[in-house]
Amino acid sequence: MNKIVEGKAYVFGSNIDTDQIYPGRYLALTDPALVAEHVMEGADPDFVNKVQPGDIIVAAKNFGCGSSREHAVITIKNAGVGAILAESFSRIFYRNAINLGLPVLVIPDIAAKVKSGDRLSVDIQTGLVRNETSGIEVRGEQISEYMFHILENDGIKNLIKKKYEK
Repeated sequence: MNKIVEGKAYVFGSNIDTDQIYPGRYLALTDPALVAEHVMEGADPDFVNKVQPGDIIVAAKNFGCGSSREHAVITIKNAGVGAILAESFSRIFYRNAINLGLPVLVIPDIAAKVKSGDRLSVDIQTGLVRNETSGIEVRGEQISEYMFHILENDGIKNLIKKKYEK
Protein backbone atom coordinates (compact mmCIF):
# COMPACT_ATOMS: atom_id res chain seq x y z
CA MET A 1 0.00 0.00 0.00
CA ASN A 2 1.22 3.43 -0.89
CA LYS A 3 1.12 5.72 2.12
CA ILE A 4 0.08 8.63 -0.12
CA VAL A 5 -3.34 8.40 -1.76
CA GLU A 6 -4.22 10.89 -4.50
CA GLY A 7 -7.54 11.24 -6.21
CA LYS A 8 -10.70 13.13 -6.91
CA ALA A 9 -12.98 13.86 -3.96
CA TYR A 10 -16.64 12.87 -3.74
CA VAL A 11 -18.34 14.64 -0.84
CA PHE A 12 -21.28 13.19 1.09
CA GLY A 13 -23.16 14.48 4.12
CA SER A 14 -23.74 13.03 7.57
CA ASN A 15 -25.21 9.66 8.54
CA ILE A 16 -24.39 7.77 5.35
CA ASP A 17 -25.43 4.30 6.45
CA THR A 18 -24.34 0.88 5.25
CA ASP A 19 -27.55 0.42 3.25
CA GLN A 20 -26.78 3.60 1.29
CA ILE A 21 -23.22 2.38 0.76
CA TYR A 22 -24.30 -1.11 -0.33
CA PRO A 23 -28.05 -1.80 -0.41
CA GLY A 24 -29.09 -4.97 1.42
CA ARG A 25 -30.95 -6.33 -1.61
CA TYR A 26 -27.54 -7.19 -3.15
CA LEU A 27 -26.17 -9.20 -0.21
CA ALA A 28 -26.44 -12.46 -2.18
CA LEU A 29 -23.80 -11.24 -4.68
CA THR A 30 -20.33 -12.68 -4.10
CA ASP A 31 -18.35 -11.69 -7.20
CA PRO A 32 -16.28 -8.60 -6.27
CA ALA A 33 -16.88 -6.99 -9.68
CA LEU A 34 -20.66 -7.35 -9.31
CA VAL A 35 -20.56 -6.09 -5.73
CA ALA A 36 -18.61 -3.00 -6.83
CA GLU A 37 -21.33 -2.12 -9.38
CA HIS A 38 -23.57 -1.05 -6.49
CA VAL A 39 -21.14 1.14 -4.52
CA MET A 40 -22.82 4.14 -2.84
CA GLU A 41 -25.97 3.37 -4.82
CA GLY A 42 -28.29 4.52 -2.04
CA ALA A 43 -26.52 7.88 -1.67
CA ASP A 44 -25.63 8.59 -5.31
CA PRO A 45 -26.89 6.08 -7.92
CA ASP A 46 -24.41 7.45 -10.49
CA PHE A 47 -21.35 7.22 -8.22
CA VAL A 48 -20.25 3.91 -9.75
CA ASN A 49 -20.03 5.59 -13.19
CA LYS A 50 -17.92 8.48 -11.88
CA VAL A 51 -15.47 6.95 -9.40
CA GLN A 52 -11.98 6.05 -10.61
CA PRO A 53 -9.32 3.95 -8.87
CA GLY A 54 -7.73 5.97 -6.08
CA ASP A 55 -10.57 8.47 -5.72
CA ILE A 56 -11.49 9.56 -2.22
CA ILE A 57 -14.81 9.62 -0.40
CA VAL A 58 -15.23 12.60 1.93
CA ALA A 59 -18.10 12.72 4.40
CA ALA A 60 -19.38 14.67 7.36
CA LYS A 61 -20.34 12.84 10.57
CA ASN A 62 -21.16 9.21 11.33
CA PHE A 63 -20.12 7.61 8.03
CA GLY A 64 -20.90 3.88 7.92
CA CYS A 65 -23.63 3.82 10.56
CA GLY A 66 -26.26 1.09 10.38
CA SER A 67 -25.56 -2.61 10.20
CA SER A 68 -22.23 -4.16 11.11
CA ARG A 69 -21.91 -6.12 7.86
CA GLU A 70 -18.55 -5.96 6.10
CA HIS A 71 -20.21 -5.68 2.67
CA ALA A 72 -20.19 -1.87 2.87
CA VAL A 73 -16.41 -1.81 3.15
CA ILE A 74 -15.96 -4.58 0.59
CA THR A 75 -17.98 -2.73 -2.06
CA ILE A 76 -16.08 0.54 -1.54
CA LYS A 77 -12.73 -1.23 -1.69
CA ASN A 78 -13.67 -3.26 -4.79
CA ALA A 79 -14.80 -0.07 -6.54
CA GLY A 80 -11.21 1.17 -6.19
CA VAL A 81 -11.76 3.95 -3.66
CA GLY A 82 -8.35 4.89 -2.23
CA ALA A 83 -9.47 6.25 1.14
CA ILE A 84 -12.40 7.63 3.10
CA LEU A 85 -12.08 10.86 5.05
CA ALA A 86 -14.84 11.78 7.47
CA GLU A 87 -15.47 13.90 10.53
CA SER A 88 -16.49 10.70 12.33
CA PHE A 89 -17.23 7.06 11.57
CA SER A 90 -19.39 4.37 13.04
CA ARG A 91 -17.00 2.37 15.25
CA ILE A 92 -17.72 -0.99 13.61
CA PHE A 93 -17.42 0.45 10.07
CA TYR A 94 -14.11 2.08 10.98
CA ARG A 95 -12.67 -1.15 12.33
CA ASN A 96 -14.05 -3.23 9.46
CA ALA A 97 -12.34 -0.82 7.04
CA ILE A 98 -8.95 -1.11 8.74
CA ASN A 99 -9.27 -4.89 9.05
CA LEU A 100 -10.11 -5.19 5.34
CA GLY A 101 -7.31 -2.84 4.25
CA LEU A 102 -9.32 0.28 3.34
CA PRO A 103 -7.75 3.50 4.68
CA VAL A 104 -10.13 5.62 6.78
CA LEU A 105 -9.13 8.84 8.51
CA VAL A 106 -10.95 11.07 10.96
CA ILE A 107 -10.49 14.67 9.80
CA PRO A 108 -12.35 17.42 11.73
CA ASP A 109 -14.51 19.67 9.51
CA ILE A 110 -13.27 17.96 6.32
CA ALA A 111 -16.65 18.16 4.55
CA ALA A 112 -16.55 21.96 4.80
CA LYS A 113 -13.03 22.14 3.34
CA VAL A 114 -13.53 19.97 0.26
CA LYS A 115 -15.90 20.14 -2.70
CA SER A 116 -16.78 17.23 -4.94
CA GLY A 117 -14.30 17.24 -7.80
CA ASP A 118 -11.39 18.69 -5.79
CA ARG A 119 -8.10 16.84 -6.14
CA LEU A 120 -6.75 15.56 -2.82
CA SER A 121 -3.45 14.16 -1.62
CA VAL A 122 -3.68 12.18 1.62
CA ASP A 123 -0.81 10.90 3.74
CA ILE A 124 -2.43 7.88 5.36
CA GLN A 125 0.28 7.50 7.98
CA THR A 126 0.36 11.09 9.28
CA GLY A 127 -3.24 12.17 8.57
CA LEU A 128 -2.15 15.18 6.47
CA VAL A 129 -4.62 16.08 3.73
CA ARG A 130 -3.77 18.58 1.03
CA ASN A 131 -6.54 19.91 -1.17
CA GLU A 132 -4.56 20.40 -4.38
CA THR A 133 -7.43 22.40 -5.89
CA SER A 134 -7.76 25.01 -3.13
CA GLY A 135 -4.32 24.73 -1.51
CA ILE A 136 -5.82 24.10 1.93
CA GLU A 137 -4.02 21.65 4.20
CA VAL A 138 -5.60 19.95 7.20
CA ARG A 139 -4.36 17.32 9.58
CA GLY A 140 -6.60 14.67 11.02
CA GLU A 141 -6.17 12.02 13.65
CA GLN A 142 -3.07 9.97 13.04
CA ILE A 143 -3.70 6.23 12.94
CA SER A 144 -1.63 3.96 15.15
CA GLU A 145 1.48 2.26 13.86
CA TYR A 146 -0.28 -1.11 14.21
CA MET A 147 -3.31 0.00 12.16
CA PHE A 148 -0.99 1.37 9.49
CA HIS A 149 0.79 -1.99 9.47
CA ILE A 150 -2.57 -3.71 8.88
CA LEU A 151 -3.26 -1.34 5.96
CA GLU A 152 0.24 -1.93 4.53
CA ASN A 153 -0.58 -5.64 4.41
CA ASP A 154 -3.97 -5.08 2.75
CA GLY A 155 -5.87 -6.22 5.80
CA ILE A 156 -5.56 -8.18 9.00
CA LYS A 157 -6.00 -11.60 7.36
CA ASN A 158 -3.00 -10.99 5.10
CA LEU A 159 -0.97 -9.69 8.05
CA ILE A 160 -1.69 -12.84 10.06
CA LYS A 161 -1.00 -15.11 7.06
CA LYS A 162 2.38 -13.48 6.51
CA LYS A 163 3.22 -13.79 10.20
CA TYR A 164 2.57 -17.52 10.25
CA GLU A 165 4.12 -18.27 6.87
CA LYS A 166 7.51 -17.34 8.29
